[in-house]
Amino acid sequence: MGAEVTGPQPFPKYGVREDMAAGATLERDAELMLRVREGDAESFALLLERHRGPVVHFLYRMLQNQAVAEELAQEVFLRVYRSRSTYEPAAKFTTWLFRIATHLALNGLRDGRKEKGHQSLGTDQEKGPVLEVADRAPSIEQRLVLDARLNEVRIAIQELPDKQRAAVLMHKYEELDYSQIAAVIGCSESAVKSLLFRAYEKLRESLGHMASANATRGGRANRG
Repeated sequence: MGAEVTGPQPFPKYGVREDMAAGATLERDAELMLRVREGDAESFALLLERHRGPVVHFLYRMLQNQAVAEELAQEVFLRVYRSRSTYEPAAKFTTWLFRIATHLALNGLRDGRKEKGHQSLGTDQEKGPVLEVADRAPSIEQRLVLDARLNEVRIAIQELPDKQRAAVLMHKYEELDYSQIAAVIGCSESAVKSLLFRAYEKLRESLGHMASANATRGGRANRG
Protein backbone atom coordinates (compact mmCIF):
# COMPACT_ATOMS: atom_id res chain seq x y z
CA MET A 1 0.00 0.00 0.00
CA GLY A 2 1.37 3.43 -0.92
CA ALA A 3 2.15 6.13 1.56
CA GLU A 4 -0.84 8.20 2.65
CA VAL A 5 -0.93 11.73 1.31
CA THR A 6 -2.38 14.06 3.91
CA GLY A 7 -2.44 17.22 1.87
CA PRO A 8 -0.74 19.21 -0.86
CA GLN A 9 3.02 19.13 -0.63
CA PRO A 10 4.87 22.46 -0.56
CA PHE A 11 7.04 23.52 -3.43
CA PRO A 12 10.81 23.92 -2.90
CA LYS A 13 12.10 27.24 -1.62
CA TYR A 14 12.22 28.94 -5.00
CA GLY A 15 9.36 27.02 -6.61
CA VAL A 16 9.36 24.55 -9.49
CA ARG A 17 9.31 27.18 -12.21
CA GLU A 18 12.17 29.15 -10.67
CA ASP A 19 14.29 25.99 -10.27
CA MET A 20 13.62 25.00 -13.88
CA ALA A 21 14.49 28.50 -15.07
CA ALA A 22 17.72 28.50 -13.03
CA GLY A 23 18.66 25.09 -14.45
CA ALA A 24 17.94 26.28 -17.97
CA THR A 25 20.15 29.34 -17.42
CA LEU A 26 23.04 27.20 -16.18
CA GLU A 27 22.66 24.82 -19.12
CA ARG A 28 22.53 27.77 -21.49
CA ASP A 29 25.77 29.21 -20.07
CA ALA A 30 27.55 25.89 -20.51
CA GLU A 31 26.15 25.49 -24.01
CA LEU A 32 27.33 28.96 -24.99
CA MET A 33 30.79 28.39 -23.52
CA LEU A 34 31.13 25.10 -25.39
CA ARG A 35 30.30 26.98 -28.58
CA VAL A 36 32.93 29.56 -27.68
CA ARG A 37 35.40 26.69 -27.30
CA GLU A 38 34.60 25.77 -30.90
CA GLY A 39 35.32 29.32 -32.07
CA ASP A 40 31.83 30.89 -32.03
CA ALA A 41 32.40 34.59 -31.33
CA GLU A 42 28.67 35.38 -31.19
CA SER A 43 28.23 32.99 -28.25
CA PHE A 44 30.99 34.79 -26.37
CA ALA A 45 29.22 38.09 -27.03
CA LEU A 46 26.03 36.63 -25.53
CA LEU A 47 27.90 35.44 -22.42
CA LEU A 48 29.44 38.88 -22.07
CA GLU A 49 26.03 40.53 -22.34
CA ARG A 50 24.49 38.17 -19.75
CA HIS A 51 27.21 38.35 -17.11
CA ARG A 52 29.15 41.57 -17.50
CA GLY A 53 26.78 43.61 -15.31
CA PRO A 54 26.93 41.31 -12.26
CA VAL A 55 30.72 41.02 -12.57
CA VAL A 56 31.20 44.80 -12.74
CA HIS A 57 28.87 45.33 -9.77
CA PHE A 58 30.70 42.70 -7.72
CA LEU A 59 34.09 44.21 -8.51
CA TYR A 60 32.81 47.70 -7.74
CA ARG A 61 31.46 46.60 -4.37
CA MET A 62 34.82 45.00 -3.60
CA LEU A 63 37.01 47.91 -4.72
CA GLN A 64 34.72 50.96 -4.55
CA ASN A 65 36.24 52.32 -7.75
CA GLN A 66 34.15 52.24 -10.92
CA ALA A 67 37.08 52.69 -13.31
CA VAL A 68 39.04 49.84 -11.74
CA ALA A 69 35.92 47.64 -11.68
CA GLU A 70 35.40 48.20 -15.42
CA GLU A 71 39.07 47.50 -16.12
CA LEU A 72 39.13 44.30 -14.08
CA ALA A 73 35.86 43.11 -15.63
CA GLN A 74 37.53 43.33 -19.04
CA GLU A 75 40.40 41.25 -17.67
CA VAL A 76 37.94 38.66 -16.29
CA PHE A 77 36.32 38.07 -19.66
CA LEU A 78 39.68 38.19 -21.44
CA ARG A 79 40.82 35.33 -19.20
CA VAL A 80 37.59 33.45 -19.89
CA TYR A 81 38.18 33.79 -23.62
CA ARG A 82 41.83 32.80 -23.38
CA SER A 83 40.82 29.66 -21.47
CA ARG A 84 38.12 28.65 -23.97
CA SER A 85 40.09 25.78 -25.49
CA THR A 86 40.37 24.00 -22.13
CA TYR A 87 36.84 24.71 -20.88
CA GLU A 88 34.92 21.74 -19.48
CA PRO A 89 31.45 22.18 -17.91
CA ALA A 90 32.49 20.41 -14.69
CA ALA A 91 31.31 23.32 -12.53
CA LYS A 92 28.75 26.08 -12.97
CA PHE A 93 29.90 28.76 -15.37
CA THR A 94 29.13 31.49 -12.81
CA THR A 95 31.32 29.72 -10.24
CA TRP A 96 34.24 29.75 -12.63
CA LEU A 97 33.52 33.36 -13.59
CA PHE A 98 33.39 34.64 -10.01
CA ARG A 99 36.49 32.64 -9.08
CA ILE A 100 38.40 34.68 -11.67
CA ALA A 101 36.73 37.94 -10.57
CA THR A 102 37.42 37.31 -6.89
CA HIS A 103 41.06 36.45 -7.57
CA LEU A 104 41.52 39.71 -9.49
CA ALA A 105 39.64 41.72 -6.84
CA LEU A 106 41.74 40.35 -3.97
CA ASN A 107 44.92 41.00 -5.96
CA GLY A 108 43.67 44.52 -6.67
CA LEU A 109 43.10 45.15 -2.97
CA ARG A 110 46.58 43.88 -2.12
CA ASP A 111 48.04 46.12 -4.83
CA GLY A 112 46.21 49.15 -3.44
CA ARG A 113 43.90 49.56 -6.43
CA LYS A 114 41.09 50.83 -4.22
CA GLU A 115 39.85 54.34 -3.70
CA LYS A 116 37.47 54.77 -0.77
CA GLY A 117 34.48 57.00 -1.25
CA HIS A 118 34.75 56.98 -5.05
CA GLN A 119 30.98 56.47 -5.40
CA SER A 120 28.15 55.43 -3.12
CA LEU A 121 25.96 52.36 -3.55
CA GLY A 122 23.03 54.58 -4.39
CA THR A 123 24.33 55.84 -7.74
CA ASP A 124 22.77 54.97 -11.08
CA GLN A 125 25.69 52.65 -11.77
CA GLU A 126 24.60 50.43 -8.92
CA LYS A 127 21.72 48.19 -9.96
CA GLY A 128 21.95 45.53 -7.26
CA PRO A 129 19.27 44.54 -4.73
CA VAL A 130 20.84 46.79 -2.08
CA LEU A 131 18.59 49.61 -3.32
CA GLU A 132 14.87 48.84 -3.08
CA VAL A 133 12.66 51.47 -4.68
CA ALA A 134 9.20 51.96 -3.19
CA ASP A 135 6.04 52.03 -5.32
CA ARG A 136 5.68 55.77 -4.68
CA ALA A 137 8.56 58.19 -5.12
CA PRO A 138 10.13 59.03 -1.72
CA SER A 139 10.26 62.56 -0.45
CA ILE A 140 13.55 64.47 -0.43
CA GLU A 141 13.88 63.81 3.30
CA GLN A 142 13.22 60.07 2.86
CA ARG A 143 15.72 59.98 0.00
CA LEU A 144 18.41 61.60 2.14
CA VAL A 145 17.74 59.17 5.00
CA LEU A 146 17.89 56.21 2.59
CA ASP A 147 21.13 57.44 1.04
CA ALA A 148 22.65 57.86 4.49
CA ARG A 149 21.69 54.31 5.46
CA LEU A 150 23.04 52.88 2.20
CA ASN A 151 26.30 54.70 2.83
CA GLU A 152 26.51 53.22 6.33
CA VAL A 153 25.93 49.74 4.91
CA ARG A 154 28.59 50.32 2.25
CA ILE A 155 31.11 51.48 4.84
CA ALA A 156 30.33 48.54 7.14
CA ILE A 157 30.85 46.06 4.29
CA GLN A 158 34.06 47.79 3.22
CA GLU A 159 35.46 47.44 6.75
CA LEU A 160 35.14 43.65 6.65
CA PRO A 161 38.29 41.61 5.96
CA ASP A 162 38.72 40.98 2.23
CA LYS A 163 37.57 37.34 2.13
CA GLN A 164 34.62 37.99 4.44
CA ARG A 165 33.58 40.89 2.20
CA ALA A 166 33.84 38.74 -0.92
CA ALA A 167 31.79 35.97 0.72
CA VAL A 168 29.06 38.40 1.84
CA LEU A 169 28.84 40.04 -1.59
CA MET A 170 28.56 36.70 -3.38
CA HIS A 171 26.07 35.33 -0.84
CA LYS A 172 23.88 38.41 -0.37
CA TYR A 173 24.00 40.17 -3.73
CA GLU A 174 24.98 37.53 -6.30
CA GLU A 175 22.97 34.78 -4.53
CA LEU A 176 25.68 32.13 -4.85
CA ASP A 177 25.22 29.13 -2.56
CA TYR A 178 27.77 27.82 -0.05
CA SER A 179 29.23 25.26 -2.45
CA GLN A 180 29.74 27.88 -5.18
CA ILE A 181 31.36 30.35 -2.79
CA ALA A 182 33.61 27.58 -1.49
CA ALA A 183 34.69 26.76 -5.05
CA VAL A 184 35.31 30.45 -5.79
CA ILE A 185 37.37 31.16 -2.68
CA GLY A 186 39.04 27.74 -2.58
CA CYS A 187 37.93 26.44 0.80
CA SER A 188 35.39 24.07 2.36
CA GLU A 189 31.69 24.82 2.75
CA SER A 190 32.12 24.81 6.53
CA ALA A 191 34.83 27.47 6.16
CA VAL A 192 32.43 29.56 4.05
CA LYS A 193 29.74 29.26 6.72
CA SER A 194 32.28 30.37 9.33
CA LEU A 195 33.34 33.34 7.16
CA LEU A 196 29.73 34.42 6.69
CA PHE A 197 28.86 33.93 10.35
CA ARG A 198 31.73 36.17 11.46
CA ALA A 199 30.98 38.72 8.74
CA TYR A 200 27.28 38.99 9.57
CA GLU A 201 28.07 39.24 13.28
CA LYS A 202 30.35 42.20 12.55
CA LEU A 203 27.70 43.80 10.36
CA ARG A 204 25.09 43.37 13.08
CA GLU A 205 27.43 45.06 15.54
CA SER A 206 28.17 47.91 13.13
CA LEU A 207 24.59 48.43 11.96
CA GLY A 208 22.64 47.49 15.09
CA HIS A 209 21.77 51.14 15.73
CA MET A 210 19.85 51.19 12.44
CA ALA A 211 17.53 48.41 13.64
CA SER A 212 16.99 50.25 16.93
CA ALA A 213 16.16 53.45 15.06
CA ASN A 214 13.67 51.60 12.85
CA ALA A 215 11.98 50.09 15.91
CA THR A 216 11.73 53.52 17.54
CA ARG A 217 10.20 55.07 14.42
CA GLY A 218 7.76 52.16 14.13
CA GLY A 219 6.63 52.67 17.71
CA ARG A 220 6.06 56.37 17.15
CA ALA A 221 4.06 55.67 14.00
CA ASN A 222 1.84 53.19 15.84
CA ARG A 223 1.20 55.69 18.65
CA GLY A 224 0.37 58.35 16.10
